[in-house]
Amino acid sequence: MRSVNKVIIIGNLTRDPEIKETQNGQAVATFGIATNREWVSGGDKKVSTEFHECVAWAKLAEICHKYLKKGKLVYLEGYIKTRSWEDETGGKRFRTEIVVEDMIMLDKRAGGDHSAVEKDDMDNVVNEAEMDVMPEDNENIF
Repeated sequence: MRSVNKVIIIGNLTRDPEIKETQNGQAVATFGIATNREWVSGGDKKVSTEFHECVAWAKLAEICHKYLKKGKLVYLEGYIKTRSWEDETGGKRFRTEIVVEDMIMLDKRAGGDHSAVEKDDMDNVVNEAEMDVMPEDNENIF
């Protein structure tokens, strides 16, 4: 039976992307995104905010680090991945993240002229699904 693991979100960055390299020299950027959901219940407007941890790899990681800043509105596509590792005390730790495969900057506030994004940057983004750049499930990426 087929299954689908696809995420599409639009939200604001909760912090500037942090970029690191794996032991193999692969760029990886991590950042947070907040999304809001609004509804009316009993005549009162309700709002719920969700916080999502995101990770981008390779050239897309470099682009995210270079152009995204806290507060910016972005569109992200990717998939959900939960990785696990042992902490310093030997305890099992888990982290569920959105692995970003595509990113579009939406925020035009604060001088957000996206023409500043170098065409080569966006042309060179490679779909990570076509590359073997992801660490093994149990590999510590940092």
